[in-house]
Amino acid sequence: MLYNNCFFHTLAQPIFIRLNRKYFKLFFIAVVFIGSESLLAQNNTVDSLKQFIQTSKDDSIKVNALILLSKQYNNDNPQLAIQTAEEAKKLASKIAYKKGFAFAAKNIGLVFYNQGNYVEAINNWQEALKVFDSIGDKTGVANMLSNQGAVYFNQGDDAKSLELHLQSLKLSEEVNDTLRILTSYTNIGAVYLNKKATYDKALKSFLESYKLSVAINDNYSIGTAAVNLGEVYFKMGDDSTALFYLKRSLEVYEDLEDKPYSLNYVGRVYTKQRDYLLAIQNHKEAYEISKKLDAKLNLAQSSLGMAQAYLGNEEIKSAIPKFEEAVLIAQPLNANMEIKEAYEGLVMCYTKLSDFSNASKYQTLLLNIKDTIYNINTDKKLGTLQFTFDLDKKQGEINLLTKDQEIKDQEIKRQKLVRNGFIGGFAIVALFAGIFLKQRNRISKEKKRSDELLLNILPAETAEELKATGTAKAKSFDMVTVLFTDFKNFTQASELLSAEDLVKEINYCYSAFDKIITKHNIEKIKTIGDAYMCAGGLPATNSTHPTDVVKAGLEMQEFIARNKKQRQEINMPFFELRLGIHTGPVVAGIVGIKKFAYDIWGDTVNTASRMESSGEVGKVNISGTTYEIIKDQFVCTHRGKIQAKNKGEIDMYFVEKVL
Repeated sequence: MLYNNCFFHTLAQPIFIRLNRKYFKLFFIAVVFIGSESLLAQNNTVDSLKQFIQTSKDDSIKVNALILLSKQYNNDNPQLAIQTAEEAKKLASKIAYKKGFAFAAKNIGLVFYNQGNYVEAINNWQEALKVFDSIGDKTGVANMLSNQGAVYFNQGDDAKSLELHLQSLKLSEEVNDTLRILTSYTNIGAVYLNKKATYDKALKSFLESYKLSVAINDNYSIGTAAVNLGEVYFKMGDDSTALFYLKRSLEVYEDLEDKPYSLNYVGRVYTKQRDYLLAIQNHKEAYEISKKLDAKLNLAQSSLGMAQAYLGNEEIKSAIPKFEEAVLIAQPLNANMEIKEAYEGLVMCYTKLSDFSNASKYQTLLLNIKDTIYNINTDKKLGTLQFTFDLDKKQGEINLLTKDQEIKDQEIKRQKLVRNGFIGGFAIVALFAGIFLKQRNRISKEKKRSDELLLNILPAETAEELKATGTAKAKSFDMVTVLFTDFKNFTQASELLSAEDLVKEINYCYSAFDKIITKHNIEKIKTIGDAYMCAGGLPATNSTHPTDVVKAGLEMQEFIARNKKQRQEINMPFFELRLGIHTGPVVAGIVGIKKFAYDIWGDTVNTASRMESSGEVGKVNISGTTYEIIKDQFVCTHRGKIQAKNKGEIDMYFVEKVL
């Protein structure tokens, strides 16, 4: 994580943290308390603050001065920063200045955070939070919740991070603090951006942050919100909107150090669009700024972006040195994702040059770095468990230290009485507990089995509705993508195979199809003989279903082609596949009152069926409607207008490959 100390002379200004790997920006509020006395604002150097503290009487102004002095030490002398803040806490306690005590504890937590000591950071922020809460300072409480949310985010605990940021948002809205509200929305969006399934929620949060940033006319906030929107739109496949927001961030950012991230992302979008000259131009600009600022990670990413654009433009000899430069810069930073992408590029470059010796060399390095990344991710998961354990242990120690000794003695006496009573009744309790647990486990297993059977028949959302109400209402979907398949030579194969072998082969193929659609978040609708039907974008709506279904279709054809080759080698009958896809509105729900079946209806289903019957063996045949949505992500061949039964002429396309 790259941390940027940005201290401001207002209560609500944020500190920004950039998260490496994910590249989006996360607001991390670390409110800086500055005393309202003008005298302190003037004494802003270490020497003048120290002189003021030595001659000042013990009051709130002196506490504030100690906090300011502590902040001066934060980066250069962390231990002295903690020592000075502890002195501020001691004095604040002495004069009953609770707010000063809270801000001193907050700064101690910030020092520990910068050192990566998250347990001590959390403990100090919890201490500050309790004080803020006791004096009714909702802004301070919201700040501490947000800080703790950033820690859990870094630890990979998205659920806990989201919980804390939502609490911070609620309090921020109660005090109508616009900057803190938009900060919470940004943090919430950052958590949602971790998973593809919640990109739509990330987008909603970032849009709220952007709207509020514009309302307060804060350029840095606008730039941060805009670049986050650029990233989420890029990940959702909307390149034009991504470019709009990325360029907007470049317009409003006032400091050079903020621009390389946006420029590099713009370059990535242009590379994806095959506008390699513009991609290289943006990466070069980011490179020059990063070089001037000695921003190593941005420099590595700029080199990598240029190399990828050169490779896309078949300028192999220009790409290779840039990939190598990216590796050299990234290695001291342990920027493993950048190193991995550079090795992938070098493997492709040398393969294109037929230099298989170097291609093999970098393939080996690539496998090694992938192992390293896997080990780091595993260590991080283990570290999260250790963090939780250490935090609980520390909290236990604090609780013990703060309890009154008399209360502890009474607790010991009570425990002795409970223990004596427990020993006497243990045998009876154990007997009944054993019977209860055995019965509960049996019921639990049966319930789990029935739930699994229901989920194997119905989508999870529909199954939950059915269990809760006994019925499931039909729902309309404005846009889903429907896929049909059909085996071309099914009749011939069935004549050559026994019934048992025929069913076995169909099951083998359909099981493979099931795995493919599960991977791409697609819902299986039904099979009818040798026809297979599935749909993306329901029962939970998403914006990626056209792309997901087309990718699944390509993988299905690849599987059938491999299976055909294997069966030909042993002189066995084989299947060939026609496959059609169309996108449009449907109605979905359960039909019947026995042997429930989830199904979809509408003209979209009929058109998708015509795409299959009008297709060709081994091809993914899509309608013009689907093509318009996915055309920027796949190479497609226009077949022209094809006559479809009961549909007239329809524009059809064969999908050749993923871009």
